[in-house]
Amino acid sequence: MRSKSKKRKPAWRRTKLGLPDLDHAKAAVLASLHSPESQRSYRHAIDEFVGWYCSEPRLSFNKTVVTRYRIHLEDRRLAPGTTNVRLAAVRRLADEAADAGLLSPELAAGIRRVKGSKRLGVRLGNWLTAEQARSLWQLPNAGTLKSKRDRAILAVLLGCGLRRRELSDLTLDHLQRREDHWVIIDLVGKGRHIRTVPVPEWVKRTIDDWLAEAGVTNGRLFRPVCRAGTVWGEGITEKVVWHVVKEYAAKIGVSKLAPHDLRRSCARLCHEAGGELEQIQFLLGHVSVQTTEKYYVRKVDMCRGCRKSPVVNGRAWLDSA
Repeated sequence: MRSKSKKRKPAWRRTKLGLPDLDHAKAAVLASLHSPESQRSYRHAIDEFVGWYCSEPRLSFNKTVVTRYRIHLEDRRLAPGTTNVRLAAVRRLADEAADAGLLSPELAAGIRRVKGSKRLGVRLGNWLTAEQARSLWQLPNAGTLKSKRDRAILAVLLGCGLRRRELSDLTLDHLQRREDHWVIIDLVGKGRHIRTVPVPEWVKRTIDDWLAEAGVTNGRLFRPVCRAGTVWGEGITEKVVWHVVKEYAAKIGVSKLAPHDLRRSCARLCHEAGGELEQIQFLLGHVSVQTTEKYYVRKVDMCRGCRKSPVVNGRAWLDSA
């Protein structure tokens, strides 16, 4: 008598994922992202989730489990924005797993319905006043090669509102003279959007001081400086930008100041000096003006007293420094 063969469970009915399945879905998620920042953020978020998911054996991948993971993140007192980025990565992981036949579509749909953390009206990030920004920029004044480089880095962050990756990727070819103004041309930002950024005169002077001292005539604008006080290497990393901001922020008594906070401060100070919202949006390279309004500019009296100018960051809030 022939024994009945055991029917295999269809792939689409699976509720648990092994490490190879998760790795496959992770690779698909990362391949779908074009921005290096998004890839780095999602890779970290997925690795963190996989570590938590695999720490408990025979755990199903469903809405209940992802809700538990959200509670786990909230218990760690992460910022709501950070928690929501982690959850967005997990939702993408579930979608890719379902598309590959590794997870039930119904379970993936349930995971998509997991709600994120509420921001509770808290405005994230730090903003510097004009006085704080001036103090921060003036701190690297030892006359050393490193201090000249650090001063130029802080000037570009505060005066041009660049992201840290945009700054670390800058080359001398980006700096061009256009219509009696210095600008950064063909700057590739988030989402591969290309923009031109005005460079205030005080920022250009600071950059020139660094270049003259360092002897940099081509290639990347900012270079590593060794302990002996000489330039080496072809360019700095984003981590160097982090360390520069952290070092001098501590000296002015501002804790937890990130490079992106200098971008926020640039936008806020430009607005307070009379810049219009649309000008600041163009300066920062935001696709949506709502992003500029929500994260960088006060909503109250948004355009009261605004003065039109072709160079929004050419105001005098740091010119006298």
